[in-house]
Amino acid sequence: MIRSIIWTVVFCVAAAILQSTIIPMIAFFGVVPDLALCVLIFSAYVNGTMTGQVSGFLSGLFYDFLSQAPLGMNCLVRTIAGALAGVFKGQFFLDIFFMPVILSSLATIVKALVIFFLHLIMGQTVPAFSLFTSVFWIELGLNALSAPVLFLLLKKFKPILIGKG
Repeated sequence: MIRSIIWTVVFCVAAAILQSTIIPMIAFFGVVPDLALCVLIFSAYVNGTMTGQVSGFLSGLFYDFLSQAPLGMNCLVRTIAGALAGVFKGQFFLDIFFMPVILSSLATIVKALVIFFLHLIMGQTVPAFSLFTSVFWIELGLNALSAPVLFLLLKKFKPILIGKG
């Protein structure tokens, strides 16, 4: 389990760096897919809740330092998303298209809802992320489109990303 957590965090960090440096050059209306979230969802789905939570917290902590968000916001968002994706472990067959689209879409919605509630509680400290803006819908679409390709790529790293037992 520890090995899969470490490798998940490494892949999430690489995805976060990629999505903050190179991918913005080809952004769609200024919006980039959240590849790190998709990597986390893949690992949480195949490894379970504990791996999802710990990987989500650690990758969220790194993402907090990388972004301008308040410290702990991404930790909370990614811990919750990882835990919820881990609940689905073994419940459904991970096919090549539909499950990655569904899981990444649900994770994007959870991310938006958690950030929205944090904005309600903390005010202007947390940037608003509304479900009714075009930015949300574009990110949802980009995450849904990139998830099958990313999941297929991550399956190539199955020996290091998937824990034993």
